[in-house]
Order: sequence, then C-alpha cells, then structure tokens
Amino acid sequence: MPTTPATAGHPVRSDRSAVRTLLRLWPYVRPVRARLFTAAFVAVVASCTGLVIPLVLKWIVDGPVADRDPAGVWLGALYLLLLGFAEALLFGLRRWLVARPLAGVEAEMRADLYRHLQRLPVAFHDRWASGQLLSRGTTDLMLLRMFLAFPLTFLLVNGVTILVGVIIMLVQDGTLGLVVLVPAVPVLITCVIFERRYADVARRAQDQVGDLTTVVEESVLGIRIIKGFGRHRSQAHAFRELSRTLRGTELHKARLLATIWGVIVALPELAIGAALVVGVVMVADGGLSAGTLVAVLSTALALRWPVDSIGFLLAMSQEAATATERYFEVMDEGVEDAGGSGTAAPVPDAGTPGLRFHDVSFRYPDAPPDSPPLLHHIDLHIRPGESMALVGATGSGKTTLTALIPRLHEVTSGRITLDGTDIRDLTREELREKVAVAFEEPTLFSASVGENVLMGAADRAGAAELNRALSVAQAEFAHALPHGTDTQVGEQGLSLSGGQRQRLALARAVVGQPAFLVLDDPLSALDVHTEAAVEAALRQVLADTTALIVAHRPSTVLLADRVALLSGGRITAVGTHHELLHRHAEYAHLMSGLASGPGAGDQEDDDR
Repeated sequence: MPTTPATAGHPVRSDRSAVRTLLRLWPYVRPVRARLFTAAFVAVVASCTGLVIPLVLKWIVDGPVADRDPAGVWLGALYLLLLGFAEALLFGLRRWLVARPLAGVEAEMRADLYRHLQRLPVAFHDRWASGQLLSRGTTDLMLLRMFLAFPLTFLLVNGVTILVGVIIMLVQDGTLGLVVLVPAVPVLITCVIFERRYADVARRAQDQVGDLTTVVEESVLGIRIIKGFGRHRSQAHAFRELSRTLRGTELHKARLLATIWGVIVALPELAIGAALVVGVVMVADGGLSAGTLVAVLSTALALRWPVDSIGFLLAMSQEAATATERYFEVMDEGVEDAGGSGTAAPVPDAGTPGLRFHDVSFRYPDAPPDSPPLLHHIDLHIRPGESMALVGATGSGKTTLTALIPRLHEVTSGRITLDGTDIRDLTREELREKVAVAFEEPTLFSASVGENVLMGAADRAGAAELNRALSVAQAEFAHALPHGTDTQVGEQGLSLSGGQRQRLALARAVVGQPAFLVLDDPLSALDVHTEAAVEAALRQVLADTTALIVAHRPSTVLLADRVALLSGGRITAVGTHHELLHRHAEYAHLMSGLASGPGAGDQEDDDR
C-alpha cells in the first residue's frame, strides 16, 4: 500500500531540525501571538507561584512549628491555600487565553490546505492517495493545535520552572541542590537520543495512518464492488494487515516513550532519596535547619512534574514537527499558474477562429525524461460551430488529449488556441468559462441535483437554464425525485444509476451554454432509447457551439461533422465518417469492431 510519494518508506532526514520545521508555523501563529505570549507569561507566573509554597513551608517549620505558635501555623496554612488557589486560577486563565485563537489557527490552516488542493494540478492528485491528504487535513492539524496549546507553552514554562527551582534549592543549601542535580547530564543525553529515534517512528506512524485512511475511504466508496465480487474477506485482511503494522509502530513509540520516562522518573527519584538521606544527616549534625530541608525537598518534589513531562512534551513536539513537515509537503507543491501572463510566443495564425492544436506534444510530468511522449505532433483544427469526433483504440490517449484543452494537464510542447488566443494567455477562470467538459466518469457531489448541474455555470444560470440543461440531457427524471431538483444525490451520486449520473454530468456541461464543449464519451451508460433522445437534443446544442467529442461507438461518431483518428499518439486521419470509413483501413477496422462490440447494442440499462 503506497504512502506519500515524497517519503514512502524513508526515515526522517538526520539533518532535520524540529525547531526549524516548527518555525514554519509562525505565519499562522503571528496574528494570535499576543494572546499566546500572554498565556505563556501567565503559565510561568502560575508555575513559579507553586515554587513559593516550599518557602512558606520552610517559614512554617522553622517559625511557628519550632516556636509552637498555633496562630502562626494557621496563618501559614492560609498562605498555602491562597497560593494554591492563585496557581489554579492562573492556569485556568492560560487555558482560556489559548482556546479560541488556536481553534482559529487550525481552521485557517485547514482552509489554506483545502484552497491549495483545489489549485494543485491534476498530476499531483494522480500521484497522491486521497487518504494521505485527508489525514493531513484532520489528524495532523489536530496534532498541531494540541502542540500549540500545550507542549509549546510548557516547554518554556517547565524550562523556566526548573531553572527557578534549581536556583531556589542552591540558595537554600548548595550541597543538597547539587545532589538533586546529579541526574541532569544522563537525562539530557537520554533526551537527545530519544528525540532522534522518536522522530523517525512518529513519521512512520503518521504515514501509516494516511494509508489506513485511504483503505477505509476506498472500501466505503467501492462497497458495491466489494459486495458484488465477494471481496469483503480480502479487503478485511488488507485492513487488518495495515492495522497490525500501525499497531506495531505505535507500540514501538510506546516503548521509546516508556524508556525515556523510566530514565527521567527513576533518576530524579533516586536523587531526591539521596538528598533526603544527606539532609537528615546534616539536620542531625546541626548543620542544617529542618525548615531548609523541607524547603529543598518540597522544591525538588515540585519539580517532578516539569522534569517527568519532558519525555511527553518532546514526543508531542516531534509528532507536531512531523505533522508540520507533512502539511508543508503538500503546501510546497507548485500550483497551477493562473494563466493570462501573456508570456506565450506569438501564434503564426493568431486570427484563426475555432479550436486548434499547434504541433502539440505531451508527456506526463513524472514520466522518465527519455520516454516517448504519449501525444506528439498533434495538429488539429476544429472550425467555429463544428463538432469533431475523436476516435482511437483503447489507450491511444483520447482522454488525455481532451484534458489539455481546459488545462487539466499542461502541454509539453506546442500550443492550443481558442479563437486564435493561446489558452495559456487566458486566466483559468476565463478559460473554463469558455470551455465546458463532461468526463467519461460522471462524478457527482454530496449536494442536490440542481447544485450539481448548476456547478457548470457558476452564478450565470438559474431555474430556466437548469430546466433547459436537464431537457437537453434527457434528465427530466430529476423532477420526479422525492424533492425534485432539490433532492440530495448522496456521496458520489451512487444513489442514482450510471445512466442517470451520466445525464446529469452532461446537463452540467451544457447548462452554461459554453462556446467550446469537450465531451468524453458522454452516452456510454445510456440505453438505446435514451441515447437516441439525448442525441436528438444534443444536436441542437452542438449546432451553436464548437465541440470535441471522444467517441467509443458509431452512434456517437454520427453526432459529429468530422472525425479525427488518433493512433500511436498522432492524428493520422481527419475527415467525415463516411470518407474515413471508405478510405482509411484502420478507421474502418475500428468502426467495425465498435459496431459489433458490446457498446453497439448491449448498453447498460439506465433504470435502477
């Protein structure tokens, strides 16, 4: 099962700095920095307030207790109560300060990720598993919010607390302070080793979560295939294997965390025990007051949580660094340029109307540089108001060629012009207002029928245009749905039949009355009678537009004025259907195969 293209199976780079990685979050944190800094200051004050308690205990032991003064003891108890209340109040204030702004940071990062995904080229989405992208927009951002809310603050707070506590212990008694500090060096060495190892395991675990998300998503979307072919056991086995792998990685993380916690907890505890023995001896010899011993030991005990939490905070910080790295792996991907730059070279026949391919070649961006292009030297001219069918054997590149027109892929060389204008000189918004596309696979969204269709016209169409498009696509069945065109079609439109989805996709393509229409086998899922009705209505639409139609069966070819044959990545013949049928052997052979194949008379039943 693939993971992210950039990091699949690879450990974290040894030269990666978690701090440098996390600093990339600063643009998102900057707008709320005042509240975060205030929250950190409040937390430092709260933590240092807790360190005053050992000093009050020293005063109580050496003063009221030694002097047998009950009133002084009660006064000391009141001081302790007030300090505890103040500490709790300050920590509550810190939490209130960070909750709202960090929720906003998470929302802003998620919105930026979503906007960026919309602008990334199709080639990027072809390479990346959807589950990996989903995990970056959910799990990873949740980890970042938790890091900003807790570890980021408490790495600072605990560091200041430990420093202040150490100073207090050394001031009270240097010998006891040094005894308590003995574990500092081995703890620091353990933390350095832990950080390096945990970073690798944390990255592996988060990538595996993405893989698992992909499997779940594919299983849900493909549930009909799984049930239809009885593959639930094999899918369950694949899921169990991924779950087992993730479980092993999480256990590895737990072992690492247990190791560092064992070191961080055990060594300071031993040091406190040693300090207690030394302190008792010093008190017995009269070299130390009982209050000072209580103060030092109480301070050491107050530092247990800041010290014990180091492993936990480092683990969360490494997971946050990994989440940041994964987030910016997507954000650093180059987006589609907006177009309209005017940088394209002049076109020799810049006044030629219609749709024209000028010596176009195409190779997928991730293909080896020395591999032959999928399409090469494509020269094709579709005149204004003309419909051209594009015919070719399976795998000849027909769908890829049509994807070049709305710039879902960029040409490797050559150019495509619309009415004499290079499509790269148009903004993508302008281009896609001129060109409408109906893909071979009709994709619908979890929205109403009307919203799905009107997506093809943005804000330029209303009820009248919607009804006209449904009529052209022979999709009036939408009016008979439980809530008419307001009926929700469900995820991927799977509540509808294949033919119904295809008709709605066709309606979406024609609703905006585009100047140029690209149809990728728009009638493949229709029964014979519906196909005939759609063809009759579609001819009226094609009379007012310039269209390129990928055709897989003769009935679709007959919609077009002319036909282009794509063979071996080249346009090998252009003419009318009858001309090519009589003069071009490859075309005649292809048409005879289509006419006798399942597409000619074995169409999918359109009714559920």
